[in-house]
Amino acid sequence: MMKLSTICYIERENQYLMLHRIKKANDVHHGKWIGLGGKMEPGETPEECIIREVREESGLSIHAPTLKGILTFPRFKDEEDWYVFLFVARNFSGEITDSSEGVLQWVDKGELENLNLWEGDRLFLRWMEQDHFFSGKITYEKGNLIDSSVIFHL
Repeated sequence: MMKLSTICYIERENQYLMLHRIKKANDVHHGKWIGLGGKMEPGETPEECIIREVREESGLSIHAPTLKGILTFPRFKDEEDWYVFLFVARNFSGEITDSSEGVLQWVDKGELENLNLWEGDRLFLRWMEQDHFFSGKITYEKGNLIDSSVIFHL
């Protein structure tokens, strides 16, 4: 079984808009700081999904998000493999609204290491800084990072 999903890091002035997941019960991401995004709906492209998810979670409209990489998370939750399309958006409009998922906050890129991030997120946030598209694989066991790999495409 597999899940298709998206994540977007909205960027402005060397900051990312981060979501502190503290509002939902039984949230696999509870207490973590993550990018915005979510599961793809039937028939959606990754771009349509991330535009919808960002609007639902933040009130912002992103324009021309850039696909930076694809992430594979084997057996991430309930023995399901998750495939995640990872975007960056620098062009957006609108005003931030409250999110039912958590608290939204602009965070300096240099401060990301101080946040409660998934260990794998620390890896792919660095991979995103490269000027190459990438395919990464991040494996967790009981919430702990046990393996990772990445291939950069020229």
